[in-house]
Amino acid sequence: MDRERIEDGFTITDPLLSNHEDTPAPPTAAVVFSTLVAVSGSFVFGSAVGFSSPAQTGIIEELGLSVAEYSVFGSIWTIGAMIGAVMSGKLADLFARRGAMGFSEMFCLVGWLAIIFGRNALWLDIGRLLMGYGVGIISYVVPVYIAEITPKNLRGAFTTVNQLMICCGVSLMYVIGVIINWRLLALIGTIPCIIQLSGLFFIPESPRWLAKAGKWKECEASLQRLRGKDANISKEATEIKDYTETIQKLSEAKMIDLFQKKYAHSLIVGVGLMVLQQFGGVNAIAYYASSIFESAGFSGRIGSIAMVVVQIPMQVLGVLLMDKSGRRPLLLVSAAGTCLGCFLVGLSFLLQDLQLWKSSPFLALVGILVFTGSFSLGMGGIPWVIMSEIFPINVKGLAGSLVTVVNWFGSWIVSYSFNFLMLWSSEGTFFIFSAVCGLTIMFVAKLVPETKGRTLEEIQLSMNYYHNQP
Repeated sequence: MDRERIEDGFTITDPLLSNHEDTPAPPTAAVVFSTLVAVSGSFVFGSAVGFSSPAQTGIIEELGLSVAEYSVFGSIWTIGAMIGAVMSGKLADLFARRGAMGFSEMFCLVGWLAIIFGRNALWLDIGRLLMGYGVGIISYVVPVYIAEITPKNLRGAFTTVNQLMICCGVSLMYVIGVIINWRLLALIGTIPCIIQLSGLFFIPESPRWLAKAGKWKECEASLQRLRGKDANISKEATEIKDYTETIQKLSEAKMIDLFQKKYAHSLIVGVGLMVLQQFGGVNAIAYYASSIFESAGFSGRIGSIAMVVVQIPMQVLGVLLMDKSGRRPLLLVSAAGTCLGCFLVGLSFLLQDLQLWKSSPFLALVGILVFTGSFSLGMGGIPWVIMSEIFPINVKGLAGSLVTVVNWFGSWIVSYSFNFLMLWSSEGTFFIFSAVCGLTIMFVAKLVPETKGRTLEEIQLSMNYYHNQP
């Protein structure tokens, strides 16, 4: 089989036959620091998610909000996030990756300030909406930036730190929120915003965005800074340049272009993973964990703390395994675990209804902890990693926006409908979640490519290669 093939009139080296025995690139200080600055935005994301639960009692008592008014405050940020997600890809292409992160953090910072100084429901809702808009942009641009600056042997682990920091932000807000006033808690939420805004002045722009913008000298300078002053970047720089020039000879992509045959595989994988991630029940469990535990007859406080204790170590384990085991094995194990976890919770409710086993509340605890740990291991972060890897640079902004919007829309549907589903049938709800998680296993096994150990250019070319085979 030839090492080269012709596609769209251009000669392209076949990524399936290229040599992958390159010496692994070490994590330089520039890559580590740039990643830490980027994932400060992920911490903002997690802080926003975790704020509403511990702040609920204090806000309702101090401002005299009704439960309905607080529900609007808690959920309106999802609408803001969908608006931000729609614009995220275009903003990341227009203002570059650093500019988009800075732009999003300005909205998050103003949102937190509106909540800190808010004296009525309107100001709180405005602040939460602005924060959601910023987070909608962050949720796309952070994993994309990290994927574009890291060497291929570290990309999976570093990109997954995005999800780890979201978990840390949620956990910190939950733990601290129990002991401090809600306005002070919101003030703490501004800290990672300020950290990222300050840090953006000291990190390089994505070399792949610079190449797309035709700034070849800046691209090489950024790549040299990221790989180390003594590193030989000629091969990677040439690969980025050749691929970008090939892509730029094609017409500028529009939304309708995403639905061409050559992008079908990438789009199905990206959108499919996000749909399955959300409809597997993650946000239902995350937002309503306490009420689920109490419905099952278990302590909501103890159960929620147990979730935090399980979640972060499993997320760390996922980061460590990402570039060793690969994406697909972790996804398969994670999906199987979430399937089992939801099944155990559903079984617990069924046994409770039938009054067949007095220890069924304990089974619910085990099920939710199995789900939380398994989700943190793979399904939480890997869909975002793969989303940042599989789309060509000419459609990455549009495709990333679409995938991110799908994720946020799925989150809204599940979080809104969950209480109605529980009224219909508690066990039926979790059996449905379990079935979706089971479907995820088949989806990953059949359609999701392994991207471990490949450059972004190799991955994107191989997605087309698979599709164009006879």
